[in-house]
Amino acid sequence: MKETAAGLNKMEARRNIKDSVFTKMFSQKKYLLQLYQSLHPEDTVSTEDDLRTITLEPIFIKSLTNDLGFSVNDRLFVLVEAQSTESVNISFRSFMYLAHTYQEYFEETKQNLYGTKPVKAPEPELYVIYTRNAKINKDAITLSEEFYGGKKTALDIKVNVITDENSSGIVNQYINFTKVLDAQIKKLGYKQEAIAKTIEICKNEDVLSEFLKEHEKEVVTIMRSLFDQEKALEIYFYNVRKDAEEEGRAEGRAEGEAKGRVKGKEAVVIEMIKENLEPSYINKLTKVSLERINELKTLLMDNVQLASD
Repeated sequence: MKETAAGLNKMEARRNIKDSVFTKMFSQKKYLLQLYQSLHPEDTVSTEDDLRTITLEPIFIKSLTNDLGFSVNDRLFVLVEAQSTESVNISFRSFMYLAHTYQEYFEETKQNLYGTKPVKAPEPELYVIYTRNAKINKDAITLSEEFYGGKKTALDIKVNVITDENSSGIVNQYINFTKVLDAQIKKLGYKQEAIAKTIEICKNEDVLSEFLKEHEKEVVTIMRSLFDQEKALEIYFYNVRKDAEEEGRAEGRAEGEAKGRVKGKEAVVIEMIKENLEPSYINKLTKVSLERINELKTLLMDNVQLASD
């Protein structure tokens, strides 16, 4: 399948921009403290001054970046990811984020990992916030259970799962904000009206109302940018799909029209999976079933060679 390298690079660069309502809100200490308190309601003494942001900052397009990281008095590292759909791969990603965070911390504090004296290392906590309505039947995701059948190995990572059902405070409000936004997008599409209606509803229902009142213009700008990215991706993959279908029809003359069209569509799906698009979004653009998309995703994760050329 033909591949527009420039287009892929542009899309990849845009999707790696970690600028969202989530990162914007929790870049501010007062909201970051509320998030910490929702995770640790027993801690009634920590203040904004005790918190320090340690989110990994992007340097290059391929740089390792996470959604949110902060420390509490250098005794605790808290890394939080927010995503719409469940993926056990969050455990490996969180492991990579945590390892890089410790590396930066040891360099910053000038501690010698090669010496005999034990280094001082904050205790880690990992979380993933799922914002969709899907029922997640687990309170944690671990490497041992998800990838090694419960076997104890040299490495294990535990990522605590937060959903609408077990969240509280500002975390629950953020989840509700995303639900309102999803509902308005479904109803009105990726339009300015959906943004305005989302903000109006959330203000009226006291969902992130303080933050929205303080930063409404910035939130609108962020959401417009995300909408622009969504439209750009749809246009880009529409053209990729069109090219694939044309090639599929050409191949179909030799091996059967139906088979050629299927091969063309699946080639597009493979490229979308490689670009880390969500299965539901791939299904929306390609009309390939979620079951088949997940099958192809599993094959890619298992390093099965799936040729698309």
